[in-house]
Amino acid sequence: MSPLFKKPIAFFQSFYHDLREPQLFLLLFGIAYLIRFPFFFRDYIDRDESTFIVMAQSWVDGHLPYTELWDLKPPVAFLFFAAIIYLFGKSFIAIRIGGVILVAITAIFTYKVGKRSGYKKAGFYSAFLAVVLQSLFGSLQGVMSEHICMAFFMVGLYYFMFYTTHWGALVSGLFMGLALMSKLNLGYALIFLFGLSFFIGLRKKTVPATLARLAISGTGILTVVGFTALPYALQGQTALWFASVFKAPMAYVAASDASFIKVLPYVLPTLLFLGLSLKKRWLDPKSSPIWMLIAVTLGVLFSFLQTGKANGHYLIQLYPSLLILVGAALTKMKVSLPKNYKAALLVLCVFVPMETYLEMGAVVKHKLEEGTFFNGEGIRVPHYFKTNAMETDRVLFLEYHIGYWLLDSKPPSKPATHPSNILRDQLFPFMENPRKTSGLELQFLLEEQPPEYVITRKNRRTFDKKEYRANFYITLTLANNYQPLDTVDQAIIYQRLPGQ
Repeated sequence: MSPLFKKPIAFFQSFYHDLREPQLFLLLFGIAYLIRFPFFFRDYIDRDESTFIVMAQSWVDGHLPYTELWDLKPPVAFLFFAAIIYLFGKSFIAIRIGGVILVAITAIFTYKVGKRSGYKKAGFYSAFLAVVLQSLFGSLQGVMSEHICMAFFMVGLYYFMFYTTHWGALVSGLFMGLALMSKLNLGYALIFLFGLSFFIGLRKKTVPATLARLAISGTGILTVVGFTALPYALQGQTALWFASVFKAPMAYVAASDASFIKVLPYVLPTLLFLGLSLKKRWLDPKSSPIWMLIAVTLGVLFSFLQTGKANGHYLIQLYPSLLILVGAALTKMKVSLPKNYKAALLVLCVFVPMETYLEMGAVVKHKLEEGTFFNGEGIRVPHYFKTNAMETDRVLFLEYHIGYWLLDSKPPSKPATHPSNILRDQLFPFMENPRKTSGLELQFLLEEQPPEYVITRKNRRTFDKKEYRANFYITLTLANNYQPLDTVDQAIIYQRLPGQ
C-alpha cells in the first residue's frame, strides 16, 4: 500500500478500536457539517423545505399550522423550523446547521442500535454511510421532513429495542410519536414493529409483559399526538387539525397517479437481500434485534408501495435499518477483498462528495462576482425588490416561494403556500379554503385578487406538463395582463399592466 494512505487508515482503525460515543458523535457531526456546508448559502434545495420555512414563520407570527397557511405535513415538521426561527431569526445557516444536527443524531443512533444488536463494526460503518446517504445525491442537502422524523425515530427505536423497563417503553413512545408527527407514513413501520414484538412475546410466552410495554409505548405516541391537537382544541379547531394531519394525506395517496411498479426497483432487491441473508444465515434468524430491524425495513417498504413513490428524500427513512442489516450480513459473508481495497476505499471516500466540491466552487465564484456567499433566485429576487423599493404585499411566487419569507410577506392563499398544492383538488376539502377547485383558485389568484408582480422560472412550465390547461391559462393571463419587468438569473419578474 502507498505510504500516502497508511497513516489515515491506521488512524481510522485505531479510532474504531478506542471508540467513545461522544467522540464518534462529534466526528459524525463534523463530517456531516463539511459535506453540507457549501449548501448553507443556497436559497432553497427542495421546494418542500421552502414550504416548511414559510409555514414555520406563520407559526412564529402567532398562527397555528393550517389556520393561516397550509401544507401536507404533520405539525412537528413545522415545529422544528419554527423553533429555529424563533431562536435565531431568519437564518438559512441556523436552519442548515439544524439539519447537520439531525443527520448526526440519526447516524449516532444507527451506530448504537448496530452495536447493541451485536454488530458494533457494522454499526460503526453504517453510521458513516448514514451521514453520506442523508447528505448527498439529489435534494438531501436541505432539511427535509425525513431528516426530522428519522432523528426522532432512531432514538425511539433504540429505547424500544434495548430498554425493557416501563420508563424505556415510555421514552421510546414519546420519540416515536414525534417521528410520526413529523412524517405520517412511519406509522407503517410502527405497525410492523409492534406486530413483530407481540409475536416475539407469544413465542417467548411473555405476552402480559409485552402487552404492557406496547401499551406504554403506545401511550407515549398518543401523548405526542394529543399534544399536537391540544392548541387546536383550545381554539375550537380540532376538526381542521384532524382533517389536515390525517384525512388529507389519505386523500392525497388515494388520488395519486403514482404506481407501485415505480418503487419495485427499491423493494424487490431489498426483499431478495433479506430472504437470502436469512436463508444463508448471514443474518441471525434467532436474533430479536435483527427481526425488529427487518420489521422496520418492511414497514417503510410497505409505505412506499402504498404511496407508489420512493424519491431520494423518501429513502432517508430506509437507510438506517437497512444499512445495519447489510453491514451485519457482510460481517458473516466470506468475501475475498482485493489486496489494496483499503486504499481504493479511501480514494472513493475522497471523491464521493463531488457535489460538495462543485457547490463550494459555485459559492466562491458567486462571492467573487456578487460580493455575497448567499445565492439563488429565491434570495436575489427579494433583494431586487428591496433595492428598487418595490411593493412586496402583492407578489405571487409561482416559483422560488422562499421569497415570501425574505420579503416579510405571505402567500395570498392557503393552496399557494406550496405552489404545487394549487392544482391538488383532492386536498381542497381539508384546507377550509373558500375555493373548492384548482380552477377557481387560479382565477382568484390571478383575476379576483390579482398580484402586482408574478414570479416564474424562465423556460419552464409553472406546473407539471400534464397540467396543460393550467399552464395555458397562466401563460395567457401573463401575456394579456402582465409584462416582463426584469430577469434575475432564471427568475422572470412580471408586472401587471396599468389599468388591468
